[in-house]
Amino acid sequence: MNEPLAERMRPKTLDDYIGQDHLTGKGAVLRNAIESGKLPSFILWGPPGVGKTTLASIIANSMDRVFFTLSAINSGVKDIRETIKKAESQMFFGRPNPILFIDEIHRFSKSQQDSLLGAVEKGIVTLIGATTENPSFEVIPALLSRAQVYVLEHHSADALKMMIDFALKNDVVLKKQKIKVKDYEALLTYSGGDARKLYNILELVANASEKSVVLTNDLVKHLLQTNMSIYDKGGEMHYDVISAFIKSIRGSDPNAAVYYLARMLVGGEDIKFIARRLVIVASEDIGLANPNALLLANATFQAIQSVGMPEARIILSQTTIYLATCAKSNSAYLAIDRAMAQVRQEGNLPVPLALRNAPTKLMKDLDYGKDYKYAHDYKGNFVKMEFMPDAIKGMKFYEPGGNAFEEKIRRKMEDDWG
Repeated sequence: MNEPLAERMRPKTLDDYIGQDHLTGKGAVLRNAIESGKLPSFILWGPPGVGKTTLASIIANSMDRVFFTLSAINSGVKDIRETIKKAESQMFFGRPNPILFIDEIHRFSKSQQDSLLGAVEKGIVTLIGATTENPSFEVIPALLSRAQVYVLEHHSADALKMMIDFALKNDVVLKKQKIKVKDYEALLTYSGGDARKLYNILELVANASEKSVVLTNDLVKHLLQTNMSIYDKGGEMHYDVISAFIKSIRGSDPNAAVYYLARMLVGGEDIKFIARRLVIVASEDIGLANPNALLLANATFQAIQSVGMPEARIILSQTTIYLATCAKSNSAYLAIDRAMAQVRQEGNLPVPLALRNAPTKLMKDLDYGKDYKYAHDYKGNFVKMEFMPDAIKGMKFYEPGGNAFEEKIRRKMEDDWG
């Protein structure tokens, strides 16, 4: 049978759905909404493998609703509008409105999310979104205000054990094998609370074993260590390990940084993905404390593409260690975020006339470029003049960090600007 175990075990009804009792258990908020027939638009927020897509499908089936699904990875505004048209065509004879499920809704742009608003407001569709990212940051306020947010949690150890036992007893393939679980710990640990990953591990262990097998912690560890596909480059481990990698560099721990680098390399992570993260870290977390960090990271990105694996591992290791041991500063990161916040708040303030270009006579007559002072005509290539728009004169966005390099910048700015 080609269908993966995780797909074969996907529950079809709410009573078969294991976990998330705070939402789907007897008397829980989501179950009450389903049973009452009054389903609001909502967003399911939680890590991978906790049943977001499955829950949406179960809700549609149990409420006998037409079910449309879009993935934010490969759907554009055109796809959204076409789906909404199909949904409108289903609204007749008092039939309940269709459910539109959008997987990874956090990947939708503002314009894509905007295109959903009218259909949600008019009740043409009931929206169910799924996201692994905090919707407060990734979903536009107008859409978020029209939807409830339900948080799904990592599956508990008890829920995962129930899934294992249920699969061994009921799956058409596994029940033919004599599989006994002696130890659950390794299965649970490697799954990380992700049901899909748990089923993938269970299937891997079962496929690698004889008809009769006793699952122990040692057996599971051995099989997983010899099959590194368990590093799911598209799943939660991918995000967890890259997060630990970045935070180890930021925290100036080269040993931990190299360890997580090794985790990614052995697991088959795309080396260009790793190198791109190094470029970002070099600017976001080191920045002006050591401007050479960005040069090295950029050179690394180019070098690993020319060299490839396995030698690229050495280049990545060198740069990882260098960045981890550099002085740290996020002053550039903070400065641009402050400036962008100011622009969003104030809008496009008029550029001072002295700074405007004056390629025509009319512009010169309107004083474009008048009173501009060319810095190189002055001692030390510096002259005091106001460069900010009038409404925000004297505002500071950049604050030098407390490191040796930026202390020099601080003294220079104090000498120049007072």
